[in-house]
Amino acid sequence: MWRQKQIEFMTLSGFVMRNTFRNKRRSVLTMLSISFSLLLLTLMMSIWRTLYIDQGAALSGRRVITRDRVSLSFFLPGYYRDKIRSIPGVVAVAPMTWFGGRYKDDRPENSFAQMATDPEEYLKVAADKIVPSDQATAWQRDRAGALVDETLIKRFGWKVGDKITLEGTIFEVNPELTIRAIYHRDPPQNTLYFNAKYLEESLAWFKGQAGWYVIQVSSPDDVARVSNEIDGLFKNSPQPTKTESERAFMLSFVAMLGNVKAFILGICGAVVFAILLVSANTMAMSVRSRTREVAVLRTLGFTQGRVLSLFVLEAVALAIAGGVVGIGAAAGLIRALTHTQRAIGVPADMRVTLPAVGLSLLVAATVGFMSGYIPAYGASRVNIVEGLRHIG
Repeated sequence: MWRQKQIEFMTLSGFVMRNTFRNKRRSVLTMLSISFSLLLLTLMMSIWRTLYIDQGAALSGRRVITRDRVSLSFFLPGYYRDKIRSIPGVVAVAPMTWFGGRYKDDRPENSFAQMATDPEEYLKVAADKIVPSDQATAWQRDRAGALVDETLIKRFGWKVGDKITLEGTIFEVNPELTIRAIYHRDPPQNTLYFNAKYLEESLAWFKGQAGWYVIQVSSPDDVARVSNEIDGLFKNSPQPTKTESERAFMLSFVAMLGNVKAFILGICGAVVFAILLVSANTMAMSVRSRTREVAVLRTLGFTQGRVLSLFVLEAVALAIAGGVVGIGAAAGLIRALTHTQRAIGVPADMRVTLPAVGLSLLVAATVGFMSGYIPAYGASRVNIVEGLRHIG
């Protein structure tokens, strides 16, 4: 019995595979259409996971950001730092200021983030950055020193001791920096850090100010309490604050683009609908051109259920084949975007995960089943005599 079932399965699967690509041009074009749709779907799901599901590095769960409640364009007073440090549960506080300078020119490949901070305390807050101890010490001792992501080192061919100049666009100063330390972080950040004292000494109006404060707390359980206490501490001050988790702070930049969640869901819905239309049209054409073949199969003893299974399996096989190609293309595209020097703004940790692959294949199989079932059901009920007389 088992041997008979195995032979039947092999015969059925072989029949399905041969008939799926019997019209090679139509099948390949349909598969490519499905592939492109699944590429978009997988890409959107990967973006969704990166923005709204991933929790980031372990230490990021113990970091909070304090900024001006109104806008990031307003600086915070320097004395806020000591007051924040006095709150129970606060381990370290580092000032951060976006410098936004230009390196060489305005071309995207020469663009990267630059931050002014306090080297003495920043590495306590950002302990997930791996920096050789001798280099960390050298950076902290050099007022004009810079800490650089290793990805930037590879991109520009820099090395420790090299001098670089940034052209200020927000601040009227052009820092001449010396690379003193290189850090590794997974995922990479493509960021350069230098001493905020450099700006304070160059610009009198900036002295005693910071863009925002990065705060390390002793435990993730302290995040909500510390955040509330910080904002309560400055509630009645001339510059009230907004304190939030590091993840929420990053998502606030995404929110500036609009309702990203609705956009992603809209794209995903449109993609699924497009796949359904393409698959349904292909299967309808395939079934219509094989009416006589269906009648012959019925004459040979194929039941309605078996004929229905054959056509549905063909639609599912074609959809899954297109899904596999699309998912593979999406994985390659995401890898290229996250590793290219010009992919400014693409999250470096974005990738195609197994759940995304499984969901994309499930969507492909479901759409293939839905688009194939209705025409297949109609074909399975064709009258044998009328089917044999059919011309087309």
